[in-house]
Amino acid sequence: MSILLRISLTIFLLLMAIVYLPIGLWAIIAPAQDALGLKLPSFYEAVGLSVISPIGYSEFAGIYGGINIVIGLMFLIGIFKKDIGLFSIKILVFLVGSIALGRFLLMLLGSQAGLPVEINTFLIFEIIVFLIGMVFIRALKNTN
Repeated sequence: MSILLRISLTIFLLLMAIVYLPIGLWAIIAPAQDALGLKLPSFYEAVGLSVISPIGYSEFAGIYGGINIVIGLMFLIGIFKKDIGLFSIKILVFLVGSIALGRFLLMLLGSQAGLPVEINTFLIFEIIVFLIGMVFIRALKNTN
């Protein structure tokens, strides 16, 4: 693996860990942040959702919290273990690609139903990360 590829891969993995770990921690803390006296912005407002039943808190913690924490940890481990780094990028590409596809399909269907077409920062992030991830997968495949 070339030094340029190794450095760019390390930076990418570190940036993804910096993005995903805090999101996961924030999602787990969100239901209890008021009781803990934490002055954080509302996670629920940031993602545009609200909890309407007790199971909702568990869903936020599990889906937003648990998944994001584990993904962030995989990126950190991947900095030191090449196989885990490649695996975590493949998982990331699958996840952000799937999420972006869902957003895109909603735009197509929603526009037919009169919903506004919204290209938001989440979608832009997911598309960019998907493309960068695909470049890394291809580059790392060629180094084996």
